[in-house]
Amino acid sequence: MSSQQLGVLLISGRLTHQENYALNLRADPRCQLVGLSDESDVPPERTQLNRQFAEDLDIPYFPDLEEALARDDVHLVSVCADPERRGRIAARCADAGKHVYVDKPMTPYLSHAAAAVAAIERAGVRSQMFSSNHQAWVQQARRVVESGAIGELKAIHVDNLFSKGPNGTAKLGTPRQAIYPPVISNFVDAKAELYAIGVYALGFVCMLSGRAVESVFGSTANYFFAEHQNRNMEDFGFLSLTLEGGVTATITGGRIGWASHPAGGANQIHLIGAEGSIFLDANRPRLEVYANDQPWTPPEINPRDPMGFWRTTQDEVNAQPKRTIASLPSTLESRTDASYFIDCIFEERESEMNARQAAYLTEILLAGYKSAAEGRVVNLPLLRDDDPA
Repeated sequence: MSSQQLGVLLISGRLTHQENYALNLRADPRCQLVGLSDESDVPPERTQLNRQFAEDLDIPYFPDLEEALARDDVHLVSVCADPERRGRIAARCADAGKHVYVDKPMTPYLSHAAAAVAAIERAGVRSQMFSSNHQAWVQQARRVVESGAIGELKAIHVDNLFSKGPNGTAKLGTPRQAIYPPVISNFVDAKAELYAIGVYALGFVCMLSGRAVESVFGSTANYFFAEHQNRNMEDFGFLSLTLEGGVTATITGGRIGWASHPAGGANQIHLIGAEGSIFLDANRPRLEVYANDQPWTPPEINPRDPMGFWRTTQDEVNAQPKRTIASLPSTLESRTDASYFIDCIFEERESEMNARQAAYLTEILLAGYKSAAEGRVVNLPLLRDDDPA
């Protein structure tokens, strides 16, 4: 390993976002994958998935996490454990003196978020939660706001709706009763989608506005998937936010099904300023393709991944990309979230999506779930004795 390289330890393997993060980290010449590990008491199936991914990458599997964290050739840890475990593992990594790259959201628990922030800041290491803030279309929105082209920002609306999964199976007519604390677990067939996807939209709102959130009104529902209904988890969520200075922000976050959009989903930002407004879409500029090819059809259902969450399981059923929309390159450089974080480490500066900001997004999300369950506006900050843990 070069003195200019960071040794990277992966935590958790297949059927997590590590399938993507590891490839992005390995593609950066400043990184070298050292191995993969996890907590010793994870279920046997998780251990097997971890070992399989280590084999995929041709790197060692370390069964003892503490021994892996003690290695001198590990400088950075990519944490993709289950949501309930992420916060405490991030804290352990920081206590071991390692930089922390963590899956989104960092944790569903305020206490775990606070412990992770404290450990990271105490150790003086760098941290970052994965986000979509560095995608070119989002950075274009940022440039519009910073240029003053639309005047003082007055309102933001963000849609983050992912088109994956066999939609149309939900039984409509019986509205779901939201609960608090919410069910936050990654099952094989369902996730809490406001939590898993809405966090991207919240990241956009906080970055673009630069303002604190004062209050939240939220709603969660089931519109598309029987799998989510069976797990009592929402497939769609809406938040209305009041920000400092009277700025309003609204977001939608959820999963809308394979057949609900001709590309990856409705991912768009509306910015309203005192002197103008602008609409940005992840799928614009684009070509719309009309040809005599066979229409796109959803892939065969993989019982290990019926919603199409993961790359490896979708490869097993030969899932094909949609071809109706071909997005055109942006004039802005598109960069991976991982490369941005590596820049932060080498340049010794804080990431804009560090652990403290990640903890803040957790608090906003939890306020939204509390609002949805109680049918009222919830003010921030949340009381710490209201921690769902």
